[in-house]
Amino acid sequence: MTELKNIDAELSLFRGRLWAAAVFVLCCFSILVYRLTVLQIERHDDLASRAESNRIAVVPVVPNRGLIVDRNGVVLANNYSAYTLEITPSQVDDVEATIDALAEIVEIQPRDRRRFKRLREESKRFESIPIRTRLSDEEVARFTAQRFRFPGVDIQARLFRHYPYGELASHALGYIGRINQREAEAMLDWPDEEQANYRGTERIGKLGIEQSYERELHGITGFEEVETSAGGRAVRLLRSHPATPGNTVHLAIDIKLQGLIERLFGSRRGALVAIDPRNGEVLAFVSKPTFDPNLFVDGIDTESWKALNESPDKPLLNRALRGTYPPGSTYKPFMALAALHSGKRAANTVIMDNGVFVFGGNRFRSPAGERGGAMNMRRAIVESSNVYFYSLANEMGVDLIHQEMSALGFGRFTGIDLQGEVAGILPSTEWKRKAYRRPEQKRWYAGETISLGIGQGYNTFTMLQVATALSTVVSDGKRYEPRLVRQIENVVTRERRLPERVPQTPLDFQPEHTALIREAMYGVTQEGTSTRVFAGAAYTSGGKTGTAQAVGLRQNEKYVASRTEEYRRDHSLYEAFAPVENPRVALAIIVENAGFGAAAAAPIARRVLDYLLLGLYPSEEDIVAVQQARAAAPIGQRRPVAEVPLPPRRNAFDAEDAAATPPPAASASGAASVAVPASQPLVPPSAPSQPEPPKPSAPAPSGAGVVAPAASREQP
Repeated sequence: MTELKNIDAELSLFRGRLWAAAVFVLCCFSILVYRLTVLQIERHDDLASRAESNRIAVVPVVPNRGLIVDRNGVVLANNYSAYTLEITPSQVDDVEATIDALAEIVEIQPRDRRRFKRLREESKRFESIPIRTRLSDEEVARFTAQRFRFPGVDIQARLFRHYPYGELASHALGYIGRINQREAEAMLDWPDEEQANYRGTERIGKLGIEQSYERELHGITGFEEVETSAGGRAVRLLRSHPATPGNTVHLAIDIKLQGLIERLFGSRRGALVAIDPRNGEVLAFVSKPTFDPNLFVDGIDTESWKALNESPDKPLLNRALRGTYPPGSTYKPFMALAALHSGKRAANTVIMDNGVFVFGGNRFRSPAGERGGAMNMRRAIVESSNVYFYSLANEMGVDLIHQEMSALGFGRFTGIDLQGEVAGILPSTEWKRKAYRRPEQKRWYAGETISLGIGQGYNTFTMLQVATALSTVVSDGKRYEPRLVRQIENVVTRERRLPERVPQTPLDFQPEHTALIREAMYGVTQEGTSTRVFAGAAYTSGGKTGTAQAVGLRQNEKYVASRTEEYRRDHSLYEAFAPVENPRVALAIIVENAGFGAAAAAPIARRVLDYLLLGLYPSEEDIVAVQQARAAAPIGQRRPVAEVPLPPRRNAFDAEDAAATPPPAASASGAASVAVPASQPLVPPSAPSQPEPPKPSAPAPSGAGVVAPAASREQP
């Protein structure tokens, strides 16, 4: 049977399918047209920018770091360029195998591998990490010839920081190091402009001037717009904006004086701070022992870090800024001024000193050999009478002492232009309540006040605080924040400006009171404990020796230095100012565990004043004698400062420089000489984290048979 086709039905079905296909095609074209409209019109600017960014790479140009120079224009921190061999881990299949292969071409030491491993842990995979720095031209040529073998490995020219004088003034200068994770996270809180300025920067100031003046030294980052191929290789330079080098920071210190002081300390530990009381400029800032900041620039190796960190001498501790000590008898002039200012004792009040002060059943003794007798205020300072100041502390009480001494800056931050300063301890009843937990520890015992009068007890201060307080006293109450930086020079305009400082309100001391203290301290150099040291000085100076206990002794326990472990022996202290008529320098010095103040600390102070006021440099035999604590007044033939060469320098590759005197900073580097020549006597114009000082342990009550701590052992 023949089946007849329904032509009309088939045509209808065909037309339906054709319309459906047409609608589908029309929808597809509509979507395509819509998408093209969105891409070509609505998102044109955005996509064009993306395409341009894929074609053009913006590369930051890191600026040259600013120079640091001393008051005479001597460069203390500069930069040098060197080649580094760097690996980008994300572009290397087997990093260890690559390093082994590279070691056949250039020398790679175990410490280079350890540093690379540490940096790799701290960095992102796509960041370039140095495996070798400071390559020689021969090493660069050898690698370049075989560059094709090492994808992801390249040679870069980088700037490195260099400290020509090595360990000299390292605690003042600080150092720079690679930005760590904590610092990178802190940068996220910076303003956008500052964050942008640090793109491409890998190193930042860590301590000292390098840290505190980071913004001034860093400079302004430039950029280069580079056209790149699809493979990411640079094709041509389209546009560039040069980086602006960092500003030049001029310090107030004289590096020749700084070198002399560090030599005078020798291998001993301690600190010295010298300040111009007329403006607060820090003329010398010494902490011994020191360290070589060049070790940290490229990443310190494990052995060097271990040696520094585990040394019993603690070379990384900035003793001038963070080292706190009992001031000993150097505290007595400040106690006397506090008594006058508060009205607790008149200058002519006489106290009988029979060698012992008895309080609460305890006997507070004076040093053996002290003259004793009737003591007014002047004689008590000159003779360093312990009994006089024991009784004065008892009369004033701890809280009045705290009030008067706090105004002088004790127990407070001085505001110096360095980070990391500690405040020390200026005790009071409130302080003790906060410092201890148990009720019996929180209580202040009257017997604890006695030792405060001679700079012992809970008193612990920095030499920076002592020098600042002395500057305030000898300037009749005028106060200045101490400043290491004298001027900041704009590298482009050559204009110089003074660093910002907070104005300080003068203290309301009566001139006759400060005059009495200055005259009594002058008497110390003429008839007191430092007479032999300042014999024959061509200027007038005031001073006060101090001998402070490093550890306390039980009552009736006798101190014998030769039988005591070195680190438990007494500290040697001295404070001085000169000239008496118009003080231009005030200083404080401590030589740790060195004994009597006039034996170790005062001789160093005398040489510093001779340098600053007379322009005289000690003889070599005198320097050796001071190092060995065998000198009083200077011996040998002293030399004019102008005839003494600067300390030896080292170049960027640790070779000692043959030139004794470095040239002034080159203008291209952003430094210029200061008008004051090094040969003239000074007449100035008008790590790593440090350990915190431990909290003192709770003392026994005054009736328990312990004097906490015992009297200082100052001798006439």
